[in-house]
Amino acid sequence: MEVQLNDIEVRVLGCLIEKEMATPEYYPLTLNALTNACNQKSNRDPVLELAETDVVRALDNMRFAGLAVQTASDGGRVPKYRHLLFEKLGLEPEHLALLCELLVRGPQTTGELRTRASRMHELTDLAQVETLLQELIDREDPLVTLLPRQAGRKEPRYAHLFAGQPQLVAEESAPAPEAARRLVDETDARIARLESEMAALREEFAAFRKQFE
Repeated sequence: MEVQLNDIEVRVLGCLIEKEMATPEYYPLTLNALTNACNQKSNRDPVLELAETDVVRALDNMRFAGLAVQTASDGGRVPKYRHLLFEKLGLEPEHLALLCELLVRGPQTTGELRTRASRMHELTDLAQVETLLQELIDREDPLVTLLPRQAGRKEPRYAHLFAGQPQLVAEESAPAPEAARRLVDETDARIARLESEMAALREEFAAFRKQFE
């Protein structure tokens, strides 16, 4: 992807797409509405707590990159914002729906994407989703990548490339053990070490006694 966004810009772009497709009657969005969308608790991963100033900085960078633009509401008194992915990249609604979910929720399988993106645009089956994702991968400037299958996962996941090549995040690692589990493990290890040392001392003492027999 030619333009690389940071995490806040990714969230802002995803929310602009989502609200255009899910609630077009309220689109374009005011700064307040866009900030609230970015901070939603539902359909967001991770959940963020952005200030309006964070969103303004993101919008300024996105406008410079040609991904967003400021418009005006009826009467021209309140600035509103919309994305420019159709104009800049020629993306169709079905592509936008999939990209939106990747932007607001991160890497997902085809099944997850079909279920979640269908609220914005009808997707008939997994084969269609795979075809659409492959079209986004095969672009001259790819927008999506297929991640390596992770241990413990049956299906591979897809990720967007608006922020560059994705890094494997901590969720792929085993969770840290609880404090009680660590304490038990440390105690067991200490007991095993003491038992080993005692056995060695017994052998040394037995060898010492043999010298006087």
